[in-house]
Parts: sequence; structure tokens; C-alpha cells
Amino acid sequence: MGIVGDGLERAVQQAFTRPIPKSAGAQMRYLVKQLKGTRAVADALGVSQRTVERYVKDQIRRPRPDLAQRLQDAVRTRWQPRIREQARRQAATSTGLVIDTRARFGFTAAPGTTDDARLRHLTLALPPAYAARLFDAQQAGATDDQLRDITAEALGEIYFRDGGRRAQALMVEFTDVEQLDFEL
Repeated sequence: MGIVGDGLERAVQQAFTRPIPKSAGAQMRYLVKQLKGTRAVADALGVSQRTVERYVKDQIRRPRPDLAQRLQDAVRTRWQPRIREQARRQAATSTGLVIDTRARFGFTAAPGTTDDARLRHLTLALPPAYAARLFDAQQAGATDDQLRDITAEALGEIYFRDGGRRAQALMVEFTDVEQLDFEL
């Protein structure tokens, strides 16, 4: 995933009601239960089936750093799917998203204007319609560029065009993203 997709995932993970399992053995047992077998877990993590079995039996307790990260990421992506879906649905129907970004914004405007691209730090509430578009595009497997275009359109409409009250023909370009965070 890219910066926008990762930001959306972090926002949804803030809705978790319980922390993910801490130990490598507990994480492996959770994955074995979710993927219904040690072979599927071994294939997903890039290790042998016997290694997975050793973690499940707590014969190995401390994974290598790269395996520990892959294991934690695999658990986090599957953790509390109902809570995750509920948070997405609530943001898409009623609450929307809050975006906090520091990026370069440029505009397609009439020649000779002062709309050169410059860094801005914006914190805005996006309405539920844009949250729904972002989550739907993410679920459909959109690229980060497509998610960035939807985000640029939302920021352009809410901040720069002020809901249609000014600069109606302004097209916003969202580039050089230094920081991007979403909150539900």
C-alpha cells in the first residue's frame, strides 16, 4: 500500500477494542485459526510449516526481526474484522474522516495567477461521502495514485472551493506528501 492506503488502515485500527496478541506463539495460533491450518500460515509468512508448528507449541519464542514484523502485520490485517467493518461503515455513513496532512498543493488555474504549488499543513473534516469513496476504492483495490486523487478532490472541494462558494474551476494537485493521517 501507499501513503493514503496506509493512513486509512491506521485510522481503522484506532477503532480496535482489544490489542493484538503480544507473544509470537499467540500470534501464530491466531493466524492458524484464521487461515485454517499451519501450511497456509507458512505460505503467508514465507517460513516452513514445521517452524509454524514450533511457534504454536511455544518451542520457539523469539522470532527474527523480519519475521516478527511480517507476523505482526499479518495478525493486524486480520484482527477484529467486524470492528473494522463497523468503523468503516460509520465513517462512510455518518461521521466522516478527519484528515491531517502536510503536502504540496498546486492548482490548475488561469495563466499568470499566483497559484504556484506550495507546502501547506491542513487539518480538515471530510464529509461521509468522501470517506465512503475512499473506503470503497480501497476495498476495490485502487492504487495509491487513485486514492490520492480522491483525497485531492475532497480537499479541493472542502478547503479550496469551500463547498462551491469560491474558485469553482480550480483543480487541486496533491503532491509531495510529507505526512498524512486520518482519524475516524
